[in-house]
Parts: sequence; C-alpha cells; structure tokens
Amino acid sequence: MYLHLGQNTVVRTASVVGIFDIENTSTSRLTRSYLSQAEKSGQVVNVSTELPKSFVVCREGKRTVVYISQISPATLKKRMGYLSELSNL
Repeated sequence: MYLHLGQNTVVRTASVVGIFDIENTSTSRLTRSYLSQAEKSGQVVNVSTELPKSFVVCREGKRTVVYISQISPATLKKRMGYLSELSNL
C-alpha cells in the first residue's frame, strides 16, 4: 500500500519508520540537529508548498529519506490505519 504525503508524493507504507509533528518535535535540540544533519546530507524532500505540519521518516533500501509535509500527522496516521485495515480484508 502507499501513503500520500502531498504534492503528488507517495511512499510505500512498509517504508515508513515514523510520522512526527514538526511543531512539537522541533522544540527538541536533538530533533533540530537530526533534521539539520538530514538536510545537509541530502536526505530531506520538501513536499510542502504551505507551512509544514509534519515530517515522515522513511527507510527505502539502505537510504533514509525525510519528507516534510503540509499534512497533519494525525491525518497521515489515520490514512496509515485505513490502509492497514484495507490490507487485512
């Protein structure tokens, strides 16, 4: 199954490591450091044209990709749950 992150970007649900609220988690020094390092190493893909609300960490093969999305983490988590239910049918 695939998860739509915004701006015509989809990822395989199996590759999703975590979905995070960018506002709440960016108050942490460790999270800011992680995102900064990911951006410097070319791992960040911004799929947001508006104010970003979440970031999604995906493991694609041996590569980690961090997607910045305008979709709220709650909505992305609901989509993941819905997709999981569909796969169980």
